[in-house]
Amino acid sequence: MASDYIKSFGFPRWGEYGLNKETEALQMCDYVGCNEVGPHPAPKSPGSNERWYFCKKHAAEYNRNWDFFQGMSDEEAQRHMHDSSESSDAFASAKTFEWGGAMDEDGFTSTEQSAFDTLEVDSTATQEEIKRQYRKLAKLYHPDTNPGDSVAAEKFHQVQQAYDLLREKNFPG
Repeated sequence: MASDYIKSFGFPRWGEYGLNKETEALQMCDYVGCNEVGPHPAPKSPGSNERWYFCKKHAAEYNRNWDFFQGMSDEEAQRHMHDSSESSDAFASAKTFEWGGAMDEDGFTSTEQSAFDTLEVDSTATQEEIKRQYRKLAKLYHPDTNPGDSVAAEKFHQVQQAYDLLREKNFPG
């Protein structure tokens, strides 16, 4: 009895655990001459339920020239592409990687261009000109020189943000 207790002790059960399990048959790679396990199924033809089973190396080789639309009419291919694009439109419309805005003809984003506009300088201004204009506007709109003026305080905040953006960019201009 003590030996039964020892055999079934622990989790997972050490010793006897899994010994009565049948062996599993492995699918070998269908590539001629390959002796690897083939866990990667691939259709034998478009729309077919029959599968080849390949190892990772031969699955990549098989899929290299795979044409998903082979055997479909142009109308079916267009319908499939339309159905697939409907599910990805939300991601595309989010424009995740365009947070800085689109580039203009000078290579600036809309955010950078609005910073130039806020500081009332040209986009070809040097760092010294930007700094000089920032100091001028900061003195003009500073809350200490305009106590209680919320419009001036907001303008001061915008000027500060614009200068911080342009100072970090360090334009060669």
